[in-house]
Amino acid sequence: MRILSIANQKGGTGKTATAQNVGYILAESGLRVLLIDADPQSSLTRACGIEDASSRNLAGIMGGAQPGRLTIKQVARSLGENKPKLIPSDIELALSELHINQRYGRESILKNALESAQGKYDIVIIDCAPSLGLLTINALSASHAVLVPSQPSAVDLRGARLFLNTLEDIQNELNPSLELLGILLTFYDPRISHHVKAKEQLEKAGLPVLPVLIGRSVRVVEAASAGVSVIEYEPNNPQSKNYRELSEIIKSWLKKQKKN
Repeated sequence: MRILSIANQKGGTGKTATAQNVGYILAESGLRVLLIDADPQSSLTRACGIEDASSRNLAGIMGGAQPGRLTIKQVARSLGENKPKLIPSDIELALSELHINQRYGRESILKNALESAQGKYDIVIIDCAPSLGLLTINALSASHAVLVPSQPSAVDLRGARLFLNTLEDIQNELNPSLELLGILLTFYDPRISHHVKAKEQLEKAGLPVLPVLIGRSVRVVEAASAGVSVIEYEPNNPQSKNYRELSEIIKSWLKKQKKN
């Protein structure tokens, strides 16, 4: 089982859409996929069609000042045949994050909880909150790799660079084996000159920009509002095709991981 975080401290970069659509595509291809919504805003939970997760959610696994009482198996919800399972989120998770600060080993709570899922999934994809709080640190501490979505603008690129600096600290202090899978440019439009320049700047800086470019599409937003993935909502949409290309990169990463 390999764990991949989709993370960036800045919001609005397409983390949730990336986690959802990649998760659905990988499950469609026959992999056993577990999605985890690690954001108290619950965007991934709602995008997957779950409106009420107050009874069983990630907060029940993480706990607060005291360990959680629920397991991955008890909380994971099926999203349908040939689809991922989901650990949903709820606003209760914000309170959980506040109180786990009091616990020993607080950075490894999610990592320890995921031990019970070993052998049951091929890949776990964590949709992180747009922050560098304990929830995101827990996700990165548990992960084998991180994918960093970023819009190609000056503000977003600055945020991505700051996140990469933090990533180095986590690799040094908490998770030496954590790998940067790459930077995924989102909302990209080749007709906008500063988008093209931003991509060139990242590449010149030697940063691992993925060859897949996710464009802006109202269909992605409509799909999330309808509680389905864009690959179901509009399979021939250009972004559906781009997410499939991204999924092939992740499959290649998984194969390399198995060899190691």
